[in-house]
Amino acid sequence: MLRHAEKFCVARRGEGTVMAKAPTNKLIKGATGDWEVVIGLEVHAQVSSESKLFSGSSTKFGCEPNSNVSFVDCAMPGMLPVINEECVRQAVRSGLGLKAKINKRSLFDRKNYFYPDLPQGYQISQYLDPIVGEGEVVLDMLDGERVVIGIERLHLEQDAGKSTHDQHPTLTYVDLNRSGVALMEIVSKPDLRSSAEVRTYISKIRTILRYLGTCDGNMDEGSLRADVNISVRRPGEELGTRCEVKNVNSIRFAGQAVDFEARRQIAVLEDGGTISQETLLFDPKTGETRSMRSKEEAHDYRYFPDPDLLPLEFDDAFVELMRQDLPELPDDKRARFISEFGLKPYDASVLVLERPSADFFEEVANGRDAKLAANWVINELFGRLNKESLNITTSPISSKQLGGIIDLISSGDISGKIAKDVFEIVWTEGGVPSEIVETRSMKQVTDTGAIESIINEIITRNPDQVAKVKDKPSMIGWFVGQVMKASQGKANPQAVNRILKEKLGL
Repeated sequence: MLRHAEKFCVARRGEGTVMAKAPTNKLIKGATGDWEVVIGLEVHAQVSSESKLFSGSSTKFGCEPNSNVSFVDCAMPGMLPVINEECVRQAVRSGLGLKAKINKRSLFDRKNYFYPDLPQGYQISQYLDPIVGEGEVVLDMLDGERVVIGIERLHLEQDAGKSTHDQHPTLTYVDLNRSGVALMEIVSKPDLRSSAEVRTYISKIRTILRYLGTCDGNMDEGSLRADVNISVRRPGEELGTRCEVKNVNSIRFAGQAVDFEARRQIAVLEDGGTISQETLLFDPKTGETRSMRSKEEAHDYRYFPDPDLLPLEFDDAFVELMRQDLPELPDDKRARFISEFGLKPYDASVLVLERPSADFFEEVANGRDAKLAANWVINELFGRLNKESLNITTSPISSKQLGGIIDLISSGDISGKIAKDVFEIVWTEGGVPSEIVETRSMKQVTDTGAIESIINEIITRNPDQVAKVKDKPSMIGWFVGQVMKASQGKANPQAVNRILKEKLGL
């Protein structure tokens, strides 16, 4: 189904243009030399809307089968589609979020094919004149590289229903709740060069759409799924024959599909074979792809303009209104976190991955040490949330409570170690951090006289260790541990180190 991206590839190949080589660290080593994988993606994102693209039926997920179906959705005779303006708005906002060209005139076409869960016998989609044109997405890779992936187009189309084959030995059950739900198909250019880029790209698309509120991105519910188009070639050569892995509903599975399929194609070519253009399915249980249909069996969709729908037209004022309504997007927020808060690029990227997480961090960092706040949000909070299978919206600790813990660290009332104990208490019992520290006598000992008394006693009891530390200054860590143990972890670590160095002559 990669008609548009395929046309792009053919055009580049027909012009004799050789696409840029991938960096050597992205090449795959085969038995006969290096290979480059070339990947294009079609992401199908369900539009966040109360009703479907051409009917007033509900889009609510998880309802009883065939309970959200109108006469339009099941293609009763004489029923005509009526465009949902909210879906148009969401598509335009998504296009703006992808830094793409908004086409102020677009057409709906009929894409003809037969399937039991497609009542009309055709899908209303957009072909030559989509609502959104070329754009781009910037990927921030773990190694610090920033990769720009071109967007070929975004178009609106209606979803099909769902066929279930495992409920009866000889019958297929059809649920039309999803039939007619609005989809945005986001087609990338063949700019991706590794499974890591594929995973990052899908994640970035999902993040942008969630920031915009145009798609919830819930892949487990089918709100976001991808068709992955994969080919291999020798570095610098023209594009190879592609195979398409259909309906991948997991970021991890998409990466696994790329790795397996690239290796499979390389093995075929190195054995002297040729790649047949075909549609594949990915099996998560085996981690392998398998053939669904060959090129010879591919559909001839026979696109033509839908006679029941007028051209979709709007003006610059409408686009500008949508632009003014955009939130701060992930790339802009990331840049601001780096410049305004002095965060490392990696930390900023982690924090902006989900809009609620970015908002939570900003609430914690407000008027505080932002780097310390980022450390606690990323390492302590996110780590615990992942362990407990929770997310930021269901966190037992609020931004106000975490901010209170950071205030206590910054004021010197508690050490980092004590702070973790306070964090645990707040997580399991709730409460105000400052009150917990006060009522449970958890304040850090900053009285240098009290600390000095503890140190004097430890030095007196351990003359052998004192003699050794003279020759091996790193042994001061042993003394620090003894002091912290004697003070039940409450002694100020900075004061302990300073006084120990004075007493031990280091």
